[in-house]
Amino acid sequence: MSQKKYSLRYLAEFLGSEFIGNPDCEIAGIGSLASAISGHISFLQDSNYKQYLNTTKASAIIIKCKDLEQNQSGNFIIADDPYLAYAKISALFDDTPEVILGTHATAVIGEGSEIASGVSIGPYCIIGRRVIIAQGARIDGACVIGDDVGIGENTRLCSNVTLYHKVKIGKRGLLHSGAVIGSDGFGNANEKGVWRKIYQLGTVIIGNDVEIGANTTIDRGAIEDTIIDDGVRIDNQVQIGHNVHVGAHTAIAGCVGIAGSTKIGRYCMIAGGVGITGHIEIADRVIITGGSNLGKSITESGGIYASGIPAMPHRTWWRILARLINLEDLMRRVKVLERKQL
Repeated sequence: MSQKKYSLRYLAEFLGSEFIGNPDCEIAGIGSLASAISGHISFLQDSNYKQYLNTTKASAIIIKCKDLEQNQSGNFIIADDPYLAYAKISALFDDTPEVILGTHATAVIGEGSEIASGVSIGPYCIIGRRVIIAQGARIDGACVIGDDVGIGENTRLCSNVTLYHKVKIGKRGLLHSGAVIGSDGFGNANEKGVWRKIYQLGTVIIGNDVEIGANTTIDRGAIEDTIIDDGVRIDNQVQIGHNVHVGAHTAIAGCVGIAGSTKIGRYCMIAGGVGITGHIEIADRVIITGGSNLGKSITESGGIYASGIPAMPHRTWWRILARLINLEDLMRRVKVLERKQL
């Protein structure tokens, strides 16, 4: 459990919410309703978990007013969106190790680079020439940063992040381990059966407050730049092709693949395992459900799109597959019957 402790009153004031119960109740951590122990605060967002309200060991619960039963005893913080309130409180219990300012003796820094004050550069980092790292940035161990890269204020690169040449990262970014930004896009031209490389002349521009997950790759542009706008959230193991433009505050879940020159709008939500073809556009506030394959542009904002067949019992799937195999023959027979009726 965290060494940080907060009173129920403090947490309620921090959220700007009302509370019920003992104002001095001490909270030292966060847990789910099912796994919380004494000293934890938990939250109820989904009514499916309401069954745990009477058995949870949490010392306090963040809850909607409508979910609070009359005369229910305990300690509660009242919130319109308990999940959002939990997200805000989680920052108070962050246990990321403290930053050690300065440059480790094993780091290599190229000529002409400018390192601002209050920057941390960990062991075995390689920083190229003419790199600009702004105040408060944190570069963890074994990162590789190419020539002419720019890194904004208070941005963190976790260990083993690679930034190719000329990549630009905005303020307050977070790039998790193994992320590779600015590698070549998949550009090749075929000459009589032989592939000729198209050299990628653009770069990657990433805005402010962007988080990029572990082992995610973002390709540099072929001619123009690949652009990730402010506030975007990208999960682990996502592939973003060259010249893609991701609009502000869009969220992309794990294992998504986005082919080159696709333009994605603002405030979109793309669930895990989605495949998106290249050279299409997706309007603002579009939701694409998990495992979908998108091959055409979406021009109307705010819609929800899905494709694919959900998992089902093995025997059921084989029956459906057998019918699909016979579908072409069935259609032929139907057409024959229709002609006879005419």
